Amino acid sequence: MDDYRLNILEKSSTEINRLQLLSVFFDEEIIYKIYLRSQVIHQLFANNEELEIDKLDLFHVQFTESVIALLRKIKKSNEKNVSLLYDEISLNEELISRISGSVVNQQNYRLDQQKQSLKINQSLRRLFAVLSDLSTDFPFSKNMLVFSSKYANDFYFDINPDQLARLIDFSTKQVYTNINAVIEKKLMGLLCKHDFRTTFALGLKCGDLVMEVYRFLDTDRYFMFFPSRNLFLFCDVSLLNGIEKENNLSEKARIVQELEYKNDKLKSNAAVLKVAIPAAITALLEDSYMKISDINFLNHLNNFDVQSNILKAMLKTELF
Repeated sequence: MDDYRLNILEKSSTEINRLQLLSVFFDEEIIYKIYLRSQVIHQLFANNEELEIDKLDLFHVQFTESVIALLRKIKKSNEKNVSLLYDEISLNEELISRISGSVVNQQNYRLDQQKQSLKINQSLRRLFAVLSDLSTDFPFSKNMLVFSSKYANDFYFDINPDQLARLIDFSTKQVYTNINAVIEKKLMGLLCKHDFRTTFALGLKCGDLVMEVYRFLDTDRYFMFFPSRNLFLFCDVSLLNGIEKENNLSEKARIVQELEYKNDKLKSNAAVLKVAIPAAITALLEDSYMKISDINFLNHLNNFDVQSNILKAMLKTELF
């Protein structure tokens, strides 16, 4: 075999190897089929010295080189777009790390809910005794406001001023009042009936004002405690539309959860985007494959420049 022929065959193998790497990267059937067909054409010339070796060189110049250039441009464009996604992922992960460091422990919150419920129940039991005895003794448990100051920012739900005003609205005829507290009469009656057994349901906040909502055990009745006025009233939870009352995640924990979900989607999108090929390019490659698979392909190789020009034109488009 003369050096000229050997050189063209070596160049052909190099081009086919490049095409193989791209077929593996994109994992697209049509690219793999073009790679296999190119191998067949190469082997045809390698096994038949009577064939004009220049036609193999012409095939790669007109077709394979254009396909490789086109795929490389798509790959580069995809990697640039994927890089932008991973930049966003990285920023989200930094934010997750920063927020997670300040999120109050969820388990501590649940444990402290139980302690706070106990304090409220004991305080209301003493308030009943104070009202019954017409006493001015202070009925509330020690450090009863620590719970809201500790957890309001992270775990309490935001309500608007109109909701707050409606929740704390009452008539003086409806309540018992003394120097230390105001409590709805019917609420005190129901508390006595249920032996002051209630549990913390959720916390609310409106600016700097906070409110705690409690539920009677084994019932669907609620009351609220408004610390700034030591006010206890029944709570109409229908006024809290839009609040996920069963969601015990803190505000920061919810943000972390949303960012983690968003990152999962971004990573999934990045994996797809990395190997995406525009539909117009796929259609062109399929058309090109049909042409090089034609049994008379070699006889028309000199006229294959039309297909080559289409491929080269694609390199100048803004499809990717």
